[in-house]
Amino acid sequence: MKRILITGAFGQIGTELTAALCERHGGDAVVATGRHLPQDAASGDGPGAVERLDVIDAAAVADVVHRYEIGAIYHLAAILSARGERDPETTWQINMGGLRNVLNAARQISGCRVFWPSSIAAFGPETPRECTPQDTVMRPTTMYGISKVAGELLGDYYFHHYGVDVRGIRYPGVISSGSPPGGGTTDYAVDMFYAALTKGGYTAFVREDCVLPMVYMPDCIAASLKLMDADLPALSHHNGYNIASMSFSAGELAEEIKKHVPGFVCEYAPDERQSIADSWPRSIDDAIARRDWGWQPQYDLAGMTVHMLNELRRRQEAGSL
Repeated sequence: MKRILITGAFGQIGTELTAALCERHGGDAVVATGRHLPQDAASGDGPGAVERLDVIDAAAVADVVHRYEIGAIYHLAAILSARGERDPETTWQINMGGLRNVLNAARQISGCRVFWPSSIAAFGPETPRECTPQDTVMRPTTMYGISKVAGELLGDYYFHHYGVDVRGIRYPGVISSGSPPGGGTTDYAVDMFYAALTKGGYTAFVREDCVLPMVYMPDCIAASLKLMDADLPALSHHNGYNIASMSFSAGELAEEIKKHVPGFVCEYAPDERQSIADSWPRSIDDAIARRDWGWQPQYDLAGMTVHMLNELRRRQEAGSL
């Protein structure tokens, strides 16, 4: 039986993607890996196999892919934007070295498909910031963004030269109630929800008028699975599809939360992450993803806020927030 491998399976996106894949294919079909494993990694109705895996260890990556007869890899292990600026050398090693090792392992398995997410961080100050097109100037100013541009090019290389079916999405900021964020510049949006329920107030590290594209986790997961399900001949691109769901400012998000959390107060103290946000798009043109594989988000700002707060309140009542 061909199995599905997930790297970075216990991060913000990996946690929920792993659950979705287990629900869709059954836990026995899923191999979840991470550099650090949570204590309950192998409990419940989760993946059939859990392994500690450092993606910069090429031999270890190849061993897992061959031993479990992997047919599809969701490669999520990475260091994100804000954390990446504190240690750019390690960011390059993990983001690019890990991707190369995954692609080399997939190359040895006939028909092995790879999902690898790019990011709006691949864009830069010279990119059009409104309705950013699919194909445009890409000159990022962070090591994370540089690794995403290089990764998109590397994925194309492996597709055209070696026939590896590499697919991916340029994720906007991802908002999730299931697990804490992992060090990205858009994390303020997730933090604001948590703080609203636990503290009644929040100090954002971006300006009140800072607008960035965002996607709610259910849409993020649905997009990832939908792209992997698409017929290859329908795809005009491979590992760098723009997707858009909603764009809002930090102030607009705070006002939406106030409608449901009376008395919530948000203040603003921009730090070094603001300069990163200023280099990214305010809105995204995703017409090609909609045309090629039927991308269609389900959540807007209002719907996402209600759902997010309901989920966090449920966790709060259960004592897990």
